[in-house]
Amino acid sequence: MRIAGKEYRTIWFENNAVKIIDQTKLPHQFIIKELKTVKDAINAIKIMEVRGAPLIGGTAAYGIVLAIKENNDPEFIKKISEDLIESRPTAINLKWAVDRMMKKLSGINSDQVLDVALNEAKEICDEDEKFCENIGINGLKIIEEIYNKKKDTVNILTHCNAGWLATINWGTATSPIYHAHKKGIPVHVWVDETRPRNQGANLTSYELNEEEIKNTIIADNTGGILMQRGEVDMCIVGTDRTLSNGDVCNKIGTYLKALAAHDNNVPFYVALPSSTIDWDIKNANDIPIEERNSQELSHVEGIDENNQLKKVLIYPKKSKAINLAFDVTPAKYVTGLITERGISEASSDGLKELFKK
Repeated sequence: MRIAGKEYRTIWFENNAVKIIDQTKLPHQFIIKELKTVKDAINAIKIMEVRGAPLIGGTAAYGIVLAIKENNDPEFIKKISEDLIESRPTAINLKWAVDRMMKKLSGINSDQVLDVALNEAKEICDEDEKFCENIGINGLKIIEEIYNKKKDTVNILTHCNAGWLATINWGTATSPIYHAHKKGIPVHVWVDETRPRNQGANLTSYELNEEEIKNTIIADNTGGILMQRGEVDMCIVGTDRTLSNGDVCNKIGTYLKALAAHDNNVPFYVALPSSTIDWDIKNANDIPIEERNSQELSHVEGIDENNQLKKVLIYPKKSKAINLAFDVTPAKYVTGLITERGISEASSDGLKELFKK
């Protein structure tokens, strides 16, 4: 996808280093950062220089590559794999990617292990790009159906950033939107601000602006009244972990949007690659929900009058805050799951049918 008219992916390997777009600086500064060590990769995941489940997975895969460049001792790599998995616990793609890398490297000779790791990390990223493109092709059918009935702009509400910045390219929730736009279907996106880190305002709107897609940023609590007024044709969000029964774990606030959509008969879709499906956990209560630093709530960052990035306190100094990063939307509130293989019901039967061997 494009930034200032130039094509980018979110992560790539160049000159023996991993290159990323530092998402903590967007939308005010566009900075390409080098990850030279596995500690750099772990830190980039922790402080959200990279974020979004598929991109975290890709970064973790390249983190294994960087670790091997430092020390290809199997015990060292095993310890690094555990550190990577612990860096952000909720997004299942991270563990999925690390487990896939470790399985691929099992039994590989030390003189070959780096090349094998690098090729597998590239394959993980290339595969995600293709999966996200296919998600867009499959999700486009839903937007086309709405447009053919409405004969007017399709208004889509999304939450957080499930765009190309959250993946390797295309995005999950945004991929159908990009495909619709490329096909000439008029779309407009209601972009949830997505407190506390404002990934909707800072990243999704930024992406859509670069692709010249009409969008309007709204406060997180505005979606309900827009649905009541009939100004939302569909909701589409991403996910950090979806259980095999169709329950969806995504950015905090997703559950409330699903409830509002259900109450107003607005279709609520979740877009995801198969790497985001957790086939093991059966109970949503067992999903590890990340609790992040409360300063993400109490402080906001922006450009001051001197065009400098500044962080300011907005809460009373003595106030306490809790910063839960994700919530779980029960499958019964999900209209359908848009995957690289097609669209399924948010249910065990639906997913089993779609992903049967």
